[in-house]
Amino acid sequence: MLETLLIRGRAVPPEPPRRRGATSMGPERDRFGVLKAVLATVPWLQVGLGATVVLLAAMVPWGTDRLLTAMDQQILAVDVRGEFVGESQVALERAAGAWIGKSYFATDLADIKAELERRPWVASAAVKRVWPGRLEIDIREKKPLAYWTDGRLVSRSGELFSPPNPDVAGKLPRLAGPDERVRDVIDMARSMSDQLVGYGLGFAGLTLEQRGAWTLTLSNGIEVVLGRDQVAQRFERFVTVYENRLASRVDEVSRIDARYSNGVAVQWKADVAQAAPKS
Repeated sequence: MLETLLIRGRAVPPEPPRRRGATSMGPERDRFGVLKAVLATVPWLQVGLGATVVLLAAMVPWGTDRLLTAMDQQILAVDVRGEFVGESQVALERAAGAWIGKSYFATDLADIKAELERRPWVASAAVKRVWPGRLEIDIREKKPLAYWTDGRLVSRSGELFSPPNPDVAGKLPRLAGPDERVRDVIDMARSMSDQLVGYGLGFAGLTLEQRGAWTLTLSNGIEVVLGRDQVAQRFERFVTVYENRLASRVDEVSRIDARYSNGVAVQWKADVAQAAPKS
């Protein structure tokens, strides 16, 4: 008699079916492993801070513009200051008044400065904003040194200008010469004027002719012809002769020609009177 033996034990799971033609090579590689490794090396804190800084920097101009727009208003008044001889306070204020009603922030102060400095008497204009709606303008006038050829004026800085009212400059010496030689004329005039003071003589004018000859005019009306060459030496010779021989008779002298090597030629007022034609 056959006996049936039942042996119990743990069940062994069947092996999973294998794909035909496939050979098992171990666990499948993680597809994103390289990407994860790269990302793990990125300093995300620094990147975040950098991005924040860039964003804030980009927002500053925008925020500033919005703030200025909110604060902006019209220019309500213009104050003009300065010491004026040739210019008029009223005329300057009228000229600057063209900017009243314009934007306080958007108005270019350089435009105002340039416009005012086009006026003949204005040497410089300093313009500044004063909150909430005012402009302050400081004007510096040109200081005239002498009258120049054709009724123009020459400033102390050597600038030639043609104001509509040159006579307001008052009594000034008269200089003349080619425009491109204005600095030479000024330098010569200053040198002679300083020396004449020591001899009690006043300086009234100096002319430089186109061909280079100099003629000095004294405040007493005497003309001194100095010519083109050795002008400084001829001037000194004139001063010496005047001090030694002519000072006591200055009222009789009309013209002095210093173009001689050993002295000067004097033209007396009596000679001028005798040479005048009789009517």
